[in-house]
Amino acid sequence: MPFLRLAAVLTLALLAALPARAFETRANSAWVYDMTTRTVLLEKNADVPLPPASMSKLMTLELLFDALRDGRVTPDTTFAVSTRAKQMGGSTMFLNELDRPSVRELMQGIAINSGNDACVVVAEGLAGSEEAFARLMTERARALGMTDSTFANASGWPDPGQRMSMHDLGVLAAHIITTFPEYYPLFSETTYNYKDRAPANAHNRNPLLKISAADWHADGLKTGHTEEAGFGLVGSAVMGERRIVFVLSGMASDTERAQEAEAVANWAFRQFVLNTMATKGTQLAEAPVWLGAAPTVGLAPAEDVTLLLPAGAKEGVKAEAVFNGPVQAPVKAGDTLGQLVIHIPGLDEPTTVPLVATADVAEGGFLVRMKTAIGRLSARAFQAASGANS
Repeated sequence: MPFLRLAAVLTLALLAALPARAFETRANSAWVYDMTTRTVLLEKNADVPLPPASMSKLMTLELLFDALRDGRVTPDTTFAVSTRAKQMGGSTMFLNELDRPSVRELMQGIAINSGNDACVVVAEGLAGSEEAFARLMTERARALGMTDSTFANASGWPDPGQRMSMHDLGVLAAHIITTFPEYYPLFSETTYNYKDRAPANAHNRNPLLKISAADWHADGLKTGHTEEAGFGLVGSAVMGERRIVFVLSGMASDTERAQEAEAVANWAFRQFVLNTMATKGTQLAEAPVWLGAAPTVGLAPAEDVTLLLPAGAKEGVKAEAVFNGPVQAPVKAGDTLGQLVIHIPGLDEPTTVPLVATADVAEGGFLVRMKTAIGRLSARAFQAASGANS
């Protein structure tokens, strides 16, 4: 029996609304992502590899978090400080060769102070040299699906070989938030001053940490600035059950960066709303079953179908249940049989949700098989007769 790609068009009840107005960002490159619903809200030159400046320090921290997770180091492990690390310019912890900073201190020095010296210390402590560590950064990026990122150093110091796309930075930020929740609170700490050496560089540069919005708050991640890259920010903010990640690059000043970041967060939270369109286990369609004890089986979403919709819409959401059918018996309740494909006004990519069987369907007995065989023979006979008469 050939299996066909079948689709059943569904109607989902939803609020009436107008498409969300597109956000015209001043950033040269941007990516905005709703983590709760895995929805990309905005892309602008998002896959272009660009100088990431200090935003690439997130990759250095990811490798350090991974070393902590698998026990290669502990928060109390100490590293030596090389002359190379001490001589790093830009933002630093003001380390010297006599220091033995702990992993805990280095994490704070990177996340809060943006310490270039701390990044070199971590690189040399984990890989023996910064060059070897940069190769590990690139390898790790590929493993995480970051195809537009290459690294030449651990700090984001200007180098033609140091490139990341804003999409990749957003993927990295979302990965850190979900994979390392025990270390993520570092990014919301506002001050750190190693041995009271750097009061002028003790403050976290993330401008959103200073904002007290009525209904949302930011809690990470990292700023960046060089003359080549301009001013950038990888940020994350939370409102209720929603979390967004956004990446902005190429702005003209720290003031513009702060204004644009706040505007993006407001837009993402105000112009989109969560709606639960169907609940887990609710039958939305039926699939025919081949040689089953029952002729059909119900299809239901494997999880609640919660969509992020443009606030206010006149145009309805279009949804279809797509599956290969007829489904071959036996079927077990919970088997994934297809997908619910949902097209949302104003968003380019459809949302997909697995569809599972709502019940068991055993193989049919002798009578079912006989009935099916007779039906197929009758169909062939009809086709043969029709061909002979034509």
